[in-house]
Amino acid sequence: MNTFSSSSSTLLGSSALPSLKITSPFSKCHTTRLVTKASVAVEQQTQHPKVALIRIGTRGSPLALAQAYETRDKLIASHSELAEEGAIQIVIIKTTGDKILSQPLADIGGKGLFTKEIDEALLNSDIDIAVHSMKDVPTYLPDKTILPCNLPREDVRDAFISLNATSLADLPAGSVIGTASLRRKSQILHRYPSLNVQDNFRGNVQSRLRKLSEGVVEATLLALAGLKRLNMTEHVSSTLSIDDMLPAVAQGAIGIACRSNDDKMAEYIASLNHEETRLAVVCERAFLQILDGSCRTPIAGYASRNEDGNCLFRGLVASPDGTRVLETSRVGPYAVEDMIEMGKDAGKELLSRAGPGFFTS
Repeated sequence: MNTFSSSSSTLLGSSALPSLKITSPFSKCHTTRLVTKASVAVEQQTQHPKVALIRIGTRGSPLALAQAYETRDKLIASHSELAEEGAIQIVIIKTTGDKILSQPLADIGGKGLFTKEIDEALLNSDIDIAVHSMKDVPTYLPDKTILPCNLPREDVRDAFISLNATSLADLPAGSVIGTASLRRKSQILHRYPSLNVQDNFRGNVQSRLRKLSEGVVEATLLALAGLKRLNMTEHVSSTLSIDDMLPAVAQGAIGIACRSNDDKMAEYIASLNHEETRLAVVCERAFLQILDGSCRTPIAGYASRNEDGNCLFRGLVASPDGTRVLETSRVGPYAVEDMIEMGKDAGKELLSRAGPGFFTS
């Protein structure tokens, strides 16, 4: 079993949920155990039990746990009462996307594959706040929930990883690249149509790197943000520029949600909000909402602050085989209403240019 502490590096090499053990840094020498209720595993102290002030809901992957612990550490730094032993509890929730690993995400269908069960736990008051990778969050939040906080965004770029090549351009024709992202697949094939891209290369970061080392594929692309949060950047062969691989909407951003009627939790998490990140995510999600793409639609979008302090938004839609890629951009004030309008307007343009059937084929 693996022991987790506040350092994300200690999350490396963790196993699947049934054998997962979490030791809270607040527990000192006390042991911990996991109590399973349905698909929810709760970290509990075996001695000196105490009702937690905040229960954080998260997926159980090493990256998700790193993000939950980052949230916990920021809460403790901002609110002294949360530094007491047992004040914050981590609740691990297995989502549909975690349970079904044998199929491509596009074939499973539906939205919220990595958030639905966490949202249900939030609405059922099994947890107090939910920590999400924002790229997994559907554009429509569940009723009675709000998401008022984004933590500072990590690097949005994609990392190229291979044991035999330093970049996509170095790969010989026919090389097999593994990914679970149609966005990555379409952009790779658009520039390198001779490559063979498999789109059911799923699993957490560690399992994908293991498959790569076993020769299942010759290369893969992963979000650099996740590798940085796990202290695993030594695996990166090269980093793709934004021009070569436009990121997913909200890539690298962490979102924290709570119930809309829970003023105390809203106050806690609002204190952690990074407004520049939140506005960028709002812009990108406005773009995505107009397109209303399914898991079968390659969509990319990125909002950033340019050298003039304004917002530069870039958006892209593509056919899964990469033969058709449509791009657009907008520049305007770095302010919420302007950025929402930029995202929507860019989405409407690409929707019009794509024509009927593009997003349903």
